[in-house]
Amino acid sequence: MRNLIVLIITICLFTSCNQLSETRIIKLAHGLDVNHSVHKAMVKMGEDLAEISGGKMQIEIYPSQQLGTERECIELLQIGSLDMTKVSVGVMENFAPRMKVFGLPFLFRDKAHSFQILDGSIGQELLDEGTKYWIKGLAYYDAGSRSFYTKDKPVKAPSDLKGLKIRVMESVTAMNMVNSLGGSATPISWGELYTSLQQGVVDGAENNPPSFYLSRHYEVCKYYTLDEHTVLPDVLIIGTHIWNDLNDQEKKWLQAAVDKSVVYQRKLWDEAEQEALTEVQKAGVEIIRPDKTSFADKVEDVYTAVKEDKDMYDLVQRIQNTK
Repeated sequence: MRNLIVLIITICLFTSCNQLSETRIIKLAHGLDVNHSVHKAMVKMGEDLAEISGGKMQIEIYPSQQLGTERECIELLQIGSLDMTKVSVGVMENFAPRMKVFGLPFLFRDKAHSFQILDGSIGQELLDEGTKYWIKGLAYYDAGSRSFYTKDKPVKAPSDLKGLKIRVMESVTAMNMVNSLGGSATPISWGELYTSLQQGVVDGAENNPPSFYLSRHYEVCKYYTLDEHTVLPDVLIIGTHIWNDLNDQEKKWLQAAVDKSVVYQRKLWDEAEQEALTEVQKAGVEIIRPDKTSFADKVEDVYTAVKEDKDMYDLVQRIQNTK
């Protein structure tokens, strides 16, 4: 009897270990709050992947900068210590240079135009741009439009930015854009921004409504100017070390789960934007809706500089000519 019990336990342990060995665990880290629409979409992606693959693939998520900043997560991904991450396209331009096109102000006519580009051939072309840096793009998540928020002075026209130190990402394009509008661009990591605003290291920043709300930056900055100068999507990326190790079926399973999460996230994003604007207003933030034309006119020199780079200018033309 005892031998039978030992045999049964041994079989169960072997089966369990065998199942675990057949389950591919993908580690995904990002810097967003767990209440953010992107995190919720990633949770759904993990659930869908487990279902689609019959439990053969699973995703472990490490949110809220548990494994580092966006740039640090990219570096972990490049050396194979992390499998997937989400970064702003503004950060990605350091690894996929042509992605800096998304940092150009007032590039898209409207949200429908931006989705048309992101989901089409141009978007896919740019997702594949980072492979030589061991990075493959899988999809774009909606991150809305970025606008200015400030502490002590409302920004109703570009001239109001003069003399203000505005936090930007580590993006040359973002710095050029803010400087062209009259502000003083100051690169600071996202995790340090709240304290920097409190201490007066910077006078303001620029980001989308949910990020402004969930970061609680509205506790410090009481003016939010919806000039919507740039549309910078988030990019879901995977290391080529694991992508190239997946078989064709696993790649299809993963991409299917990713695509479903994009649809889900964009729905959540629309809801989150409305909630964010409502809540920051309740907290005493003044929402300013300026004449966007005055801002667009001010950045013409940015596009003049782009003309000097034929490849980039051709890309801009392709985007703007897409109907």
